[in-house]
Amino acid sequence: MESKYSSEIQEEIDDIVKKIPFKIFFLVNVDFYIDGWAIFLREKNLYPRRLVIFKSYASESYSIKSFEIKIDNLEKEDYIELYFKEDIANSDLLIKELREIIYGKDIINFTSNKYKSYLM
Repeated sequence: MESKYSSEIQEEIDDIVKKIPFKIFFLVNVDFYIDGWAIFLREKNLYPRRLVIFKSYASESYSIKSFEIKIDNLEKEDYIELYFKEDIANSDLLIKELREIIYGKDIINFTSNKYKSYLM
C-alpha cells in the first residue's frame, strides 16, 4: 500500500482541485484518513451545500456525496444527504459528475425522489 502522503497522491488531489468548476464559490478542504483521502467543498451562497469527494487508497475509483446544510437556532449544522454516486472510474468523469451536481442534479434528484414517495 502506498503511503498516504505520497507525491503521486498529492499531485492527483492538486489536479482535481485545480479542475473544480466555479471553485471561487467554494471553500475547499482536503483531509487524509487511514483508508483514503477526501476533498470537502462547501458552497458560500445562501443555499449552502457540502460536496465530498472520496478516494480510497485501495481503489482506483472515486465517490461523491452532496449534502444540504441546515443550521438551527443554536448555529449547529445538520446535514441531509441529497445525492451519492460511487465507482466513478477516473478524474475526468469525476469532474463531469461534479459539474452536474453544481448545476443542481443533486437537488433535482432529491426533490423528485421525495415527491415520488409522497405519491405512493
